Amino acid sequence: MAQLLGLTLLSAFITGVLLIPFIDFLYKMKLRRHKQKTKDPFDKPTPFFDKFHAWKEGTPFGGGILIIVVISILTLWAYGLLNVDFKIWEIIVLLFTLWGFGALGFYDDFKKLRGEKAGFFGLRLRYKFAIQWLLAFAIATILYYQLGYSFIFIKGLGLATFGILFIPLAAFIIVSFANAFNIADGLDGHAPGLLLIALIAFLAISANQLDASLGIFIAILMGSVAAFLYFNIYPARIWLGDVGSLSLGATLAVVGLLTGKIIAVVFIGGVFVLEVGSSLVQLLSKRWLGRKILPAAPFHLFLQQRGWEEPKIVMRSWIFAFFFAVVGLYIAFIR
Repeated sequence: MAQLLGLTLLSAFITGVLLIPFIDFLYKMKLRRHKQKTKDPFDKPTPFFDKFHAWKEGTPFGGGILIIVVISILTLWAYGLLNVDFKIWEIIVLLFTLWGFGALGFYDDFKKLRGEKAGFFGLRLRYKFAIQWLLAFAIATILYYQLGYSFIFIKGLGLATFGILFIPLAAFIIVSFANAFNIADGLDGHAPGLLLIALIAFLAISANQLDASLGIFIAILMGSVAAFLYFNIYPARIWLGDVGSLSLGATLAVVGLLTGKIIAVVFIGGVFVLEVGSSLVQLLSKRWLGRKILPAAPFHLFLQQRGWEEPKIVMRSWIFAFFFAVVGLYIAFIR
């Protein structure tokens, strides 16, 4: 455990030191939010989103790039330095998730930067989802064939084996969390704070399972995200961008899958589930009912529309995330 805490501190220190010149670099490269009217997946305007986020024009995005680089280098260094019984495919699947979804997010950010009309936030939704599913199925296949994951733990039933059906189930979880994180990242400090709370819970699970290789990765990820969060707190000096939100959301799902506690994952990431669920309900109601069920979605935007200030929403979300994580840990630890 001392080694894991040391890696967390090292990761936080390196990320924190690099973030200041990195923010200056993003300004010089003009990787900043520009004034534009956003649209939903059905090409409809989103006036509530524009109303509450117009003042953030000029904030640089792309912080996820630095996080991915720092995590990757430190992870490879730590696995080579520390004398632990690690699983090579576990390292591969975690880094592949980071870089695969990160590359997709980077392309999307690049399209937005150029101002090209490529649909929903830079990349047409159908293409974006298709690539996400391809990546998710590739990751799930590695989990099934190379790491032997084909089960979930259910209280009273023990290990429930899904066989090859584990692949589409795992892919669904990965795609869901990637988009949930992306949606939750609409408020300063919101998604990174939720992620940090979830990672602490998963670190406890990995330590309980004596999974050293997963613990090392989580510890490094925690430090980097915590350092980024310092600069992402309201009012944010930097944002993750899609390169960060998609990669970190998918990675959170894979970390959860590697613990074998899928039911616990749903609770530990409970606020993310609420965010993506509210957005899904809104989209389906528009498509099938021709009207909106909620005044605004996702849920944090609904609260803004109700008059809640952004910091209040974020901090209360963190509190709920803490209790969700406690419930998830309880489910993970009961026999």
